[in-house]
Amino acid sequence: MKTFNLSKWAMTAAVAVAFGLQLAAQAPQHNRVIIVSLKDRKLALVEDGQVKKVYTVAVGKRSTPSPVGTFKIERRVANPVYHHDGQTVMPGPGNPVGTRWMGLNLPGYGIHGTNVPKSIGKAASHGCIRMAKTDLEEFYSLVAVGDTVELIGQRNEETAAVFNNAEAPAMQQPTSLAQSAPDQEPAPAAPKTDPLTLVAARAAGSR
Repeated sequence: MKTFNLSKWAMTAAVAVAFGLQLAAQAPQHNRVIIVSLKDRKLALVEDGQVKKVYTVAVGKRSTPSPVGTFKIERRVANPVYHHDGQTVMPGPGNPVGTRWMGLNLPGYGIHGTNVPKSIGKAASHGCIRMAKTDLEEFYSLVAVGDTVELIGQRNEETAAVFNNAEAPAMQQPTSLAQSAPDQEPAPAAPKTDPLTLVAARAAGSR
């Protein structure tokens, strides 16, 4: 009788695991790109072509600039232990990388917290991207290993679209010349590709 009960339990557990794996396989996969404008000292989480969140960050200072290019999140660590030049700092308020670490596929660089909160919004780091504690922990919960990270050194059409328009109200549009001068026909607008569409396309192609 005991053997039968154990077998029945094992079968139930196997079915539950199989069902869980099936649900996981059916979960929607999002294309995420993390865009950091080093000039603006801003980080944006773009998901499926839409700006989901924008955060103020600290970036590399002039003597130790942040790298520029396209990278990936290679690992995520909650409450990391800090090691540098033979120094070890355990998790806690004094840890230089804060409560979360998202390492890039460029050794030594990542997105993390800080024990110097006044540095946020400045060019102050040794090359990594620093975030305030509350922002960091929220951001950590929204991203995954394999997500694309773009570190952009100069402002361009993409950063303008992401950071200048991300929180602007859509209901109020500036008055055009055609509206102020109804006797003149407006010139036809040149076709333009939405920069966020390009971001989404790159994310889809990188997976």
